[in-house]
Amino acid sequence: MRTYTGSKERLQQSKKVLAGGVASTLRGSMKPTPLYAESASGVIVRDVDGNEYIDYMLAYGPSLLGHANPELTERIHSALQRGYTFGLQHDGEIELATQLVSVLPCADKVVLSGSGTEAVMLALRLSRAYTGKSKVVRFHGHYHGWSDSIFTSFPSPDMMQKATDSGNSLTPPGTKGMSENSLSDVILLPWNDVAALQATLEQHGDDIAAVISEPVMCNSGCIMPRPGYLEKMRELTEKYNIVLILDEVITGFRLGIGGAHGRFGIKPDLVTVGKALGGGIAISGVAGSKEIMALIDTEQVSHLGTLNGNTVSTAAALAIIEILQRNDGAVYGKMEGQAEALSASIRDLFTSHGFRGVVNQIGPVFHMMFIDRDEVSHFDEFQERNAGLYAKFAELMLDEGVLVRPNGLWYLSTVHEQNHIDATVTAIDQVFSKLKEA
Repeated sequence: MRTYTGSKERLQQSKKVLAGGVASTLRGSMKPTPLYAESASGVIVRDVDGNEYIDYMLAYGPSLLGHANPELTERIHSALQRGYTFGLQHDGEIELATQLVSVLPCADKVVLSGSGTEAVMLALRLSRAYTGKSKVVRFHGHYHGWSDSIFTSFPSPDMMQKATDSGNSLTPPGTKGMSENSLSDVILLPWNDVAALQATLEQHGDDIAAVISEPVMCNSGCIMPRPGYLEKMRELTEKYNIVLILDEVITGFRLGIGGAHGRFGIKPDLVTVGKALGGGIAISGVAGSKEIMALIDTEQVSHLGTLNGNTVSTAAALAIIEILQRNDGAVYGKMEGQAEALSASIRDLFTSHGFRGVVNQIGPVFHMMFIDRDEVSHFDEFQERNAGLYAKFAELMLDEGVLVRPNGLWYLSTVHEQNHIDATVTAIDQVFSKLKEA
Protein backbone atom coordinates (compact mmCIF):
# COMPACT_ATOMS: atom_id res chain seq x y z
CA MET A 1 0.00 0.00 0.00
CA ARG A 2 1.45 3.34 -1.04
CA THR A 3 1.52 6.30 1.29
CA TYR A 4 0.76 9.89 0.36
CA THR A 5 1.92 11.63 3.52
CA GLY A 6 4.04 14.20 1.73
CA SER A 7 1.21 15.21 -0.61
CA LYS A 8 -1.28 15.45 2.25
CA GLU A 9 1.06 17.60 4.31
CA ARG A 10 1.74 19.91 1.40
CA LEU A 11 -1.96 20.29 0.70
CA GLN A 12 -2.56 21.48 4.25
CA GLN A 13 0.39 23.84 4.00
CA SER A 14 -0.85 25.14 0.66
CA LYS A 15 -4.36 25.82 1.95
CA LYS A 16 -2.91 28.40 4.35
CA VAL A 17 -1.71 30.61 1.50
CA LEU A 18 -3.22 29.33 -1.79
CA ALA A 19 -7.00 29.61 -2.10
CA GLY A 20 -8.44 26.11 -2.34
CA GLY A 21 -4.99 24.64 -1.86
CA VAL A 22 -4.60 23.93 -5.59
CA ALA A 23 -3.84 26.19 -8.55
CA SER A 24 -6.85 24.97 -10.56
CA THR A 25 -10.16 23.92 -9.01
CA LEU A 26 -10.20 20.84 -11.23
CA ARG A 27 -7.25 19.29 -9.38
CA GLY A 28 -8.81 19.37 -5.93
CA SER A 29 -11.04 16.33 -6.45
CA MET A 30 -8.29 13.69 -6.66
CA LYS A 31 -8.55 10.96 -4.02
CA PRO A 32 -7.17 10.06 -1.56
CA THR A 33 -5.50 13.47 -1.94
CA PRO A 34 -4.35 15.81 -4.68
CA LEU A 35 -0.86 14.60 -5.56
CA TYR A 36 2.22 16.81 -5.45
CA ALA A 37 4.65 16.01 -8.23
CA GLU A 38 8.40 15.93 -7.69
CA SER A 39 9.40 15.28 -11.32
CA ALA A 40 8.33 13.52 -14.50
CA SER A 41 9.96 12.09 -17.60
CA GLY A 42 8.51 10.19 -20.51
CA VAL A 43 5.28 8.60 -19.27
CA ILE A 44 6.39 8.36 -15.64
CA VAL A 45 5.36 10.88 -12.96
CA ARG A 46 7.03 10.83 -9.53
CA ASP A 47 5.34 12.34 -6.50
CA VAL A 48 6.93 13.84 -3.39
CA ASP A 49 6.45 10.56 -1.51
CA GLY A 50 8.62 8.69 -4.00
CA ASN A 51 5.72 6.95 -5.75
CA GLU A 52 5.96 6.49 -9.51
CA TYR A 53 3.00 6.31 -11.90
CA ILE A 54 2.39 5.49 -15.54
CA ASP A 55 0.64 8.68 -16.60
CA TYR A 56 -2.56 8.69 -18.65
CA MET A 57 -3.66 12.13 -17.49
CA LEU A 58 -0.81 13.89 -19.32
CA ALA A 59 -1.34 17.21 -17.52
CA TYR A 60 -5.03 17.14 -18.57
CA GLY A 61 -4.02 16.79 -22.20
CA PRO A 62 -1.03 18.94 -23.21
CA SER A 63 1.80 16.42 -22.79
CA LEU A 64 1.34 14.63 -26.10
CA LEU A 65 5.11 13.96 -26.33
CA GLY A 66 5.25 12.82 -22.72
CA HIS A 67 7.09 14.69 -19.97
CA ALA A 68 10.45 16.42 -20.32
CA ASN A 69 10.83 15.38 -23.94
CA PRO A 70 14.56 15.92 -24.62
CA GLU A 71 14.15 17.52 -28.04
CA LEU A 72 11.32 19.78 -26.94
CA THR A 73 13.30 20.75 -23.83
CA GLU A 74 16.33 21.66 -25.96
CA ARG A 75 14.24 23.81 -28.29
CA ILE A 76 12.67 25.61 -25.33
CA HIS A 77 16.05 26.11 -23.68
CA SER A 78 17.47 27.59 -26.87
CA ALA A 79 14.53 30.01 -27.08
CA LEU A 80 14.98 31.02 -23.44
CA GLN A 81 18.59 31.96 -24.11
CA ARG A 82 17.48 34.39 -26.82
CA GLY A 83 15.00 36.13 -24.52
CA TYR A 84 11.70 35.01 -23.03
CA THR A 85 9.34 37.61 -24.40
CA PHE A 86 9.91 40.95 -26.07
CA GLY A 87 6.63 42.77 -26.47
CA LEU A 88 7.90 42.99 -30.04
CA GLN A 89 7.56 40.75 -33.06
CA HIS A 90 10.00 37.97 -33.90
CA ASP A 91 10.52 35.36 -36.59
CA GLY A 92 9.03 32.59 -34.47
CA GLU A 93 5.57 34.14 -34.87
CA ILE A 94 5.84 34.08 -38.66
CA GLU A 95 7.26 30.55 -38.70
CA LEU A 96 4.55 29.16 -36.44
CA ALA A 97 1.72 30.93 -38.25
CA THR A 98 3.07 29.59 -41.54
CA GLN A 99 3.11 26.05 -40.16
CA LEU A 100 -0.40 26.32 -38.73
CA VAL A 101 -1.80 27.62 -42.02
CA SER A 102 -0.07 24.71 -43.73
CA VAL A 103 -1.39 21.90 -41.50
CA LEU A 104 -4.87 23.10 -40.47
CA PRO A 105 -7.26 22.70 -43.42
CA CYS A 106 -9.56 25.56 -42.39
CA ALA A 107 -6.75 28.08 -41.83
CA ASP A 108 -6.17 31.04 -44.12
CA LYS A 109 -4.75 33.00 -41.19
CA VAL A 110 -4.19 32.38 -37.49
CA VAL A 111 -4.09 34.32 -34.26
CA LEU A 112 -1.97 33.31 -31.26
CA SER A 113 -3.08 33.43 -27.63
CA GLY A 114 -2.25 31.84 -24.30
CA SER A 115 -4.98 29.39 -23.30
CA GLY A 116 -7.94 27.52 -24.71
CA THR A 117 -10.31 29.80 -22.82
CA GLU A 118 -8.75 32.87 -24.45
CA ALA A 119 -8.97 31.31 -27.90
CA VAL A 120 -12.67 30.60 -27.45
CA MET A 121 -13.29 34.14 -26.21
CA LEU A 122 -11.68 35.55 -29.34
CA ALA A 123 -13.52 33.17 -31.67
CA LEU A 124 -16.84 34.27 -30.18
CA ARG A 125 -15.88 37.94 -30.46
CA LEU A 126 -14.90 37.51 -34.10
CA SER A 127 -18.16 35.70 -34.83
CA ARG A 128 -20.29 38.46 -33.39
CA ALA A 129 -18.34 41.16 -35.19
CA TYR A 130 -18.47 39.30 -38.50
CA THR A 131 -22.19 38.53 -38.44
CA GLY A 132 -23.50 41.53 -36.53
CA LYS A 133 -25.49 39.07 -34.40
CA SER A 134 -25.14 38.18 -30.72
CA LYS A 135 -26.45 34.74 -29.75
CA VAL A 136 -24.33 31.59 -29.55
CA VAL A 137 -25.46 27.97 -29.74
CA ARG A 138 -23.50 25.51 -27.61
CA PHE A 139 -24.22 21.97 -26.45
CA HIS A 140 -24.81 20.02 -23.26
CA GLY A 141 -21.69 18.23 -22.05
CA HIS A 142 -19.21 20.29 -24.08
CA TYR A 143 -16.54 22.39 -22.40
CA HIS A 144 -15.21 25.61 -23.91
CA GLY A 145 -13.24 27.13 -21.07
CA TRP A 146 -14.23 28.99 -17.98
CA SER A 147 -15.01 32.51 -19.20
CA ASP A 148 -18.36 33.88 -18.07
CA SER A 149 -19.64 34.22 -21.62
CA ILE A 150 -19.65 30.45 -22.30
CA PHE A 151 -19.13 28.55 -19.01
CA THR A 152 -22.30 26.61 -18.26
CA SER A 153 -22.73 23.94 -15.59
CA PHE A 154 -20.41 21.04 -16.38
CA PRO A 155 -21.29 17.51 -15.23
CA SER A 156 -17.96 16.00 -14.24
CA PRO A 157 -16.78 14.59 -10.89
CA ASP A 158 -13.57 16.60 -11.10
CA MET A 159 -15.32 19.86 -11.96
CA MET A 160 -16.27 20.77 -8.42
CA GLN A 161 -18.38 23.88 -9.03
CA LYS A 162 -22.11 23.43 -8.83
CA ALA A 163 -24.76 25.06 -10.94
CA THR A 164 -26.63 27.97 -9.38
CA ASP A 165 -30.01 29.40 -10.24
CA SER A 166 -29.59 31.98 -13.00
CA GLY A 167 -33.28 32.47 -13.59
CA ASN A 168 -32.77 30.75 -16.96
CA SER A 169 -33.07 26.99 -16.73
CA LEU A 170 -31.67 26.52 -20.23
CA THR A 171 -28.26 27.99 -19.42
CA PRO A 172 -27.26 27.19 -15.83
CA PRO A 173 -23.99 28.95 -14.92
CA GLY A 174 -20.90 26.91 -14.15
CA THR A 175 -20.07 28.67 -10.90
CA LYS A 176 -21.22 31.29 -8.44
CA GLY A 177 -19.97 34.77 -9.18
CA MET A 178 -21.06 34.85 -12.79
CA SER A 179 -23.20 37.80 -13.84
CA GLU A 180 -26.86 37.00 -14.23
CA ASN A 181 -26.58 38.34 -17.77
CA SER A 182 -23.38 36.55 -18.73
CA LEU A 183 -25.15 33.64 -20.43
CA SER A 184 -28.14 35.55 -21.75
CA ASP A 185 -26.90 35.11 -25.33
CA VAL A 186 -26.24 31.37 -24.99
CA ILE A 187 -28.67 28.81 -26.41
CA LEU A 188 -27.96 25.37 -24.93
CA LEU A 189 -28.93 22.36 -27.05
CA PRO A 190 -28.50 18.57 -27.01
CA TRP A 191 -25.61 17.44 -29.21
CA ASN A 192 -25.94 14.89 -32.00
CA ASP A 193 -29.59 15.93 -32.44
CA VAL A 194 -30.08 17.25 -35.98
CA ALA A 195 -33.76 18.06 -35.46
CA ALA A 196 -33.08 20.24 -32.40
CA LEU A 197 -30.28 22.10 -34.15
CA GLN A 198 -32.26 22.64 -37.34
CA ALA A 199 -35.35 23.87 -35.50
CA THR A 200 -33.32 26.32 -33.43
CA LEU A 201 -31.42 27.75 -36.39
CA GLU A 202 -34.60 28.07 -38.43
CA GLN A 203 -36.33 29.94 -35.60
CA HIS A 204 -33.44 32.09 -34.34
CA GLY A 205 -30.99 32.19 -37.24
CA ASP A 206 -31.30 35.96 -37.61
CA ASP A 207 -29.99 36.35 -34.04
CA ILE A 208 -27.33 33.60 -33.89
CA ALA A 209 -23.73 34.63 -34.50
CA ALA A 210 -22.06 31.27 -33.92
CA VAL A 211 -22.48 27.59 -33.28
CA ILE A 212 -19.58 26.27 -31.18
CA SER A 213 -19.00 22.55 -30.81
CA GLU A 214 -16.35 20.03 -29.94
CA PRO A 215 -16.00 17.81 -33.05
CA VAL A 216 -15.89 14.82 -30.68
CA MET A 217 -17.50 15.11 -27.24
CA CYS A 218 -14.21 14.26 -25.54
CA ASN A 219 -14.93 15.73 -22.12
CA SER A 220 -18.19 13.82 -21.72
CA GLY A 221 -17.77 10.25 -22.86
CA CYS A 222 -15.56 10.64 -25.93
CA ILE A 223 -18.77 10.45 -27.93
CA MET A 224 -18.45 10.51 -31.71
CA PRO A 225 -20.63 12.67 -33.93
CA ARG A 226 -23.36 10.63 -35.52
CA PRO A 227 -22.91 10.01 -39.26
CA GLY A 228 -23.74 13.20 -41.13
CA TYR A 229 -24.19 15.33 -38.01
CA LEU A 230 -21.20 17.65 -38.42
CA GLU A 231 -21.89 17.84 -42.15
CA LYS A 232 -25.45 18.97 -41.43
CA MET A 233 -24.16 21.46 -38.86
CA ARG A 234 -21.89 22.90 -41.54
CA GLU A 235 -24.73 23.03 -44.08
CA LEU A 236 -27.14 24.77 -41.70
CA THR A 237 -24.65 27.33 -40.42
CA GLU A 238 -23.77 28.30 -43.99
CA LYS A 239 -27.45 28.60 -44.88
CA TYR A 240 -28.20 30.99 -42.02
CA ASN A 241 -24.95 33.01 -42.14
CA ILE A 242 -23.76 31.63 -38.82
CA VAL A 243 -20.09 31.15 -37.98
CA LEU A 244 -19.22 27.52 -37.26
CA ILE A 245 -16.54 27.21 -34.56
CA LEU A 246 -15.03 23.80 -33.88
CA ASP A 247 -13.31 23.78 -30.50
CA GLU A 248 -10.26 21.58 -31.03
CA VAL A 249 -8.40 22.46 -27.85
CA ILE A 250 -8.44 18.72 -27.05
CA THR A 251 -8.64 17.11 -30.49
CA GLY A 252 -6.25 19.47 -32.26
CA PHE A 253 -2.89 17.78 -33.02
CA ARG A 254 -4.14 14.70 -31.14
CA LEU A 255 -6.39 13.11 -33.77
CA GLY A 256 -4.00 13.99 -36.57
CA ILE A 257 -1.83 16.89 -37.63
CA GLY A 258 -4.91 18.53 -39.15
CA GLY A 259 -7.03 17.92 -36.07
CA ALA A 260 -10.50 16.40 -36.06
CA HIS A 261 -11.76 18.72 -38.78
CA GLY A 262 -8.99 17.45 -41.04
CA ARG A 263 -9.72 13.86 -40.08
CA PHE A 264 -13.46 14.21 -40.71
CA GLY A 265 -13.20 16.45 -43.78
CA ILE A 266 -15.23 19.29 -42.23
CA LYS A 267 -14.24 22.90 -42.89
CA PRO A 268 -15.37 25.19 -40.07
CA ASP A 269 -15.13 28.97 -40.28
CA LEU A 270 -12.98 29.06 -37.15
CA VAL A 271 -11.14 26.47 -35.09
CA THR A 272 -9.60 26.87 -31.65
CA VAL A 273 -6.45 24.95 -30.74
CA GLY A 274 -4.33 24.62 -27.60
CA LYS A 275 -3.20 21.94 -25.12
CA ALA A 276 -1.13 19.54 -27.27
CA LEU A 277 0.08 22.41 -29.48
CA GLY A 278 2.45 23.53 -26.72
CA GLY A 279 3.38 20.17 -25.24
CA GLY A 280 3.04 21.64 -21.75
CA ILE A 281 3.96 25.25 -22.60
CA ALA A 282 1.04 27.68 -22.55
CA ILE A 283 -0.11 28.53 -26.07
CA SER A 284 -3.36 28.51 -28.01
CA GLY A 285 -4.72 29.96 -31.19
CA VAL A 286 -7.63 30.62 -33.48
CA ALA A 287 -7.43 29.64 -37.13
CA GLY A 288 -9.91 30.38 -39.87
CA SER A 289 -11.03 32.18 -42.96
CA LYS A 290 -9.33 35.31 -44.25
CA GLU A 291 -12.70 37.07 -44.37
CA ILE A 292 -13.21 36.73 -40.64
CA MET A 293 -9.55 37.33 -39.77
CA ALA A 294 -9.74 40.57 -41.77
CA LEU A 295 -11.57 42.03 -38.77
CA ILE A 296 -8.27 41.88 -36.89
CA ASP A 297 -6.28 43.05 -39.93
CA THR A 298 -8.41 46.19 -40.07
CA GLU A 299 -8.41 46.60 -36.27
CA GLN A 300 -12.19 46.37 -36.06
CA VAL A 301 -11.69 43.57 -33.53
CA SER A 302 -9.01 43.95 -30.88
CA HIS A 303 -6.87 40.98 -29.96
CA LEU A 304 -4.72 41.61 -26.91
CA GLY A 305 -2.35 39.68 -24.68
CA THR A 306 1.04 40.60 -23.23
CA LEU A 307 2.53 37.12 -23.73
CA ASN A 308 0.85 36.21 -27.01
CA GLY A 309 3.31 34.58 -29.39
CA ASN A 310 6.28 34.76 -27.03
CA THR A 311 9.52 33.07 -28.03
CA VAL A 312 9.13 30.13 -25.66
CA SER A 313 5.60 29.21 -26.72
CA THR A 314 6.28 29.53 -30.43
CA ALA A 315 9.47 27.48 -30.17
CA ALA A 316 7.58 24.75 -28.34
CA ALA A 317 4.75 24.68 -30.87
CA LEU A 318 7.15 24.59 -33.82
CA ALA A 319 8.96 21.64 -32.26
CA ILE A 320 5.68 19.81 -31.62
CA ILE A 321 4.50 20.19 -35.22
CA GLU A 322 7.87 19.13 -36.61
CA ILE A 323 8.10 16.02 -34.44
CA LEU A 324 4.53 14.93 -35.14
CA GLN A 325 5.00 15.22 -38.91
CA ARG A 326 8.10 13.03 -39.11
CA ASN A 327 7.91 9.81 -41.10
CA ASP A 328 4.56 10.88 -42.54
CA GLY A 329 3.06 11.18 -39.07
CA ALA A 330 3.90 7.62 -38.05
CA VAL A 331 3.43 8.43 -34.35
CA TYR A 332 -0.30 8.82 -34.91
CA GLY A 333 -0.65 5.24 -36.07
CA LYS A 334 1.39 4.02 -33.12
CA MET A 335 -0.66 5.98 -30.56
CA GLU A 336 -3.99 4.98 -32.07
CA GLY A 337 -2.99 1.31 -32.23
CA GLN A 338 -2.00 1.33 -28.56
CA ALA A 339 -5.22 3.10 -27.56
CA GLU A 340 -7.27 0.57 -29.51
CA ALA A 341 -5.44 -2.33 -27.88
CA LEU A 342 -5.75 -0.90 -24.36
CA SER A 343 -9.44 -0.12 -24.90
CA ALA A 344 -10.08 -3.67 -26.10
CA SER A 345 -8.29 -5.11 -23.06
CA ILE A 346 -10.37 -2.97 -20.71
CA ARG A 347 -13.57 -4.17 -22.39
CA ASP A 348 -12.41 -7.76 -21.94
CA LEU A 349 -11.69 -7.11 -18.26
CA PHE A 350 -15.14 -5.59 -17.77
CA THR A 351 -16.59 -8.86 -19.04
CA SER A 352 -14.29 -11.25 -17.21
CA HIS A 353 -14.87 -9.49 -13.87
CA GLY A 354 -18.61 -9.18 -14.34
CA PHE A 355 -18.76 -5.38 -14.58
CA ARG A 356 -20.90 -3.51 -17.06
CA GLY A 357 -18.94 -0.80 -18.81
CA VAL A 358 -18.17 1.06 -22.01
CA VAL A 359 -14.94 2.39 -23.49
CA ASN A 360 -15.34 5.00 -26.25
CA GLN A 361 -12.08 5.58 -28.12
CA ILE A 362 -10.86 7.64 -31.05
CA GLY A 363 -7.19 8.17 -31.84
CA PRO A 364 -5.05 8.26 -28.68
CA VAL A 365 -7.89 9.29 -26.36
CA PHE A 366 -10.70 7.29 -24.77
CA HIS A 367 -13.33 7.52 -22.06
CA MET A 368 -13.89 4.59 -19.71
CA MET A 369 -17.12 4.38 -17.75
CA PHE A 370 -19.03 1.97 -15.52
CA ILE A 371 -22.51 1.91 -17.00
CA ASP A 372 -25.29 -0.62 -17.61
CA ARG A 373 -25.24 -0.19 -21.38
CA ASP A 374 -23.62 -1.78 -24.41
CA GLU A 375 -22.83 1.58 -25.97
CA VAL A 376 -22.95 5.29 -25.14
CA SER A 377 -23.62 7.59 -28.09
CA HIS A 378 -25.57 10.43 -26.50
CA PHE A 379 -24.94 12.76 -23.58
CA ASP A 380 -28.11 11.68 -21.76
CA GLU A 381 -26.82 8.10 -21.87
CA PHE A 382 -23.42 9.20 -20.58
CA GLN A 383 -25.15 10.79 -17.59
CA GLU A 384 -26.27 7.33 -16.46
CA ARG A 385 -22.69 6.24 -15.71
CA ASN A 386 -21.61 5.35 -12.17
CA ALA A 387 -19.22 8.27 -11.69
CA GLY A 388 -18.62 7.40 -8.04
CA LEU A 389 -17.49 3.88 -8.88
CA TYR A 390 -15.09 5.19 -11.50
CA ALA A 391 -13.66 7.74 -9.04
CA LYS A 392 -12.96 4.84 -6.66
CA PHE A 393 -11.37 2.93 -9.52
CA ALA A 394 -9.07 5.90 -10.24
CA GLU A 395 -8.09 6.09 -6.57
CA LEU A 396 -7.22 2.38 -6.44
CA MET A 397 -5.24 2.68 -9.67
CA LEU A 398 -2.84 5.02 -7.86
CA ASP A 399 -1.93 2.16 -5.52
CA GLU A 400 -1.13 0.08 -8.61
CA GLY A 401 1.12 2.81 -10.03
CA VAL A 402 -1.18 4.22 -12.70
CA LEU A 403 -2.33 7.85 -12.83
CA VAL A 404 -5.70 8.48 -14.48
CA ARG A 405 -8.08 11.41 -14.35
CA PRO A 406 -11.02 10.84 -11.96
CA ASN A 407 -13.63 11.57 -14.65
CA GLY A 408 -12.73 8.65 -16.94
CA LEU A 409 -10.86 10.44 -19.75
CA TRP A 410 -7.55 8.80 -20.73
CA TYR A 411 -4.79 10.16 -22.99
CA LEU A 412 -1.92 8.28 -24.60
CA SER A 413 1.32 9.94 -25.68
CA THR A 414 3.94 9.32 -28.34
CA VAL A 415 6.16 7.66 -25.70
CA HIS A 416 3.77 5.12 -24.23
CA GLU A 417 5.22 1.71 -25.09
CA GLN A 418 3.90 -1.86 -24.99
CA ASN A 419 5.40 -2.52 -21.57
CA HIS A 420 3.40 0.41 -20.19
CA ILE A 421 0.21 -0.93 -21.75
CA ASP A 422 0.87 -4.42 -20.37
CA ALA A 423 1.54 -3.07 -16.86
CA THR A 424 -1.63 -0.99 -17.05
CA VAL A 425 -3.79 -3.97 -18.03
CA THR A 426 -2.36 -5.90 -15.08
CA ALA A 427 -3.15 -2.97 -12.78
CA ILE A 428 -6.74 -2.74 -14.01
CA ASP A 429 -7.16 -6.48 -13.46
CA GLN A 430 -5.98 -6.06 -9.86
CA VAL A 431 -8.24 -3.06 -9.24
CA PHE A 432 -11.30 -4.78 -10.68
CA SER A 433 -10.69 -7.63 -8.23
CA LYS A 434 -10.53 -5.15 -5.35
CA LEU A 435 -13.72 -3.42 -6.50
CA LYS A 436 -15.58 -6.75 -6.49
CA GLU A 437 -14.42 -7.43 -2.96
CA ALA A 438 -15.42 -3.99 -1.66
